[in-house]
Amino acid sequence: MDHIEDIIMRYSQRGMTKLRPHMEKNYCCLAAEEIRSWKRGVVFLTTGFYVAGFPETDGPTGTAVLASVLRDMGFRPVIVTEPENAELFAIRGFEVAAAEVGVDVDFFREMISKYHPVGMISVERCGLNAENDYANMRGISIREHNAPTDMLFQLAPEYDIRTVGVGDGGNEIGMGNVANVIEQELSLVPCVVNVDHLVIASVSNWGAYGLAAYLSILEGKHLMPSYAWAADYMRETVQIGSVDGITHERVTHVDGFDESVEQEIMDALAQEIDAALA
Repeated sequence: MDHIEDIIMRYSQRGMTKLRPHMEKNYCCLAAEEIRSWKRGVVFLTTGFYVAGFPETDGPTGTAVLASVLRDMGFRPVIVTEPENAELFAIRGFEVAAAEVGVDVDFFREMISKYHPVGMISVERCGLNAENDYANMRGISIREHNAPTDMLFQLAPEYDIRTVGVGDGGNEIGMGNVANVIEQELSLVPCVVNVDHLVIASVSNWGAYGLAAYLSILEGKHLMPSYAWAADYMRETVQIGSVDGITHERVTHVDGFDESVEQEIMDALAQEIDAALA
């Protein structure tokens, strides 16, 4: 079951291959095993990366795929994101807990007390960096557009809540696990927020798909939605306003990769599930 990590690391363009030697060989599998071990209940998933006035296409689709799997496993996925992103998840019937820009740590303490999450997962979500700011891939601050949902992950150890982070660049929640490597190898200001399990991928959506694939294998059922399901969902998010994070165009591309690459990744993961379950 080592193939899935290879699939989600295809076409790496942002230095994740430099981080991989510092990860466990089966890091995505370990994260999936962690998730599967959680008591069935609410799982917080946070996503939505601000790009040029809109959420980027990388993040929501992977989160929706993973939330679908979690729901089929008996969890109650709750998406934590800005109110303006709520529609991205309402179109698939997912519950949203909105967090406004500028809320403080007490807001998130109350959120934890209300929902009692059994675990937290971040997929392509900006986290506080070593300069105490929230910055995009170009190093530009997005603090005024970014609700500080990373505070949930900073609070999690205090509440004995386990966490998983998915990222592809170095500025996402969870990259604090390898912040020193990012600083040395990628020459950018890393996110400093840690998680119990970090999943790196060439595209964060693909990391979420990798988790969905491993969870399917561990559950003994093909739970991961098809590429057609994910493609339809992404089209709907683009109609709402999502943009490609690299080109800033309102197209169903992710980080500059077109639909054919997204399909290749999801089809390859589906083949791994089918082979494991055969």
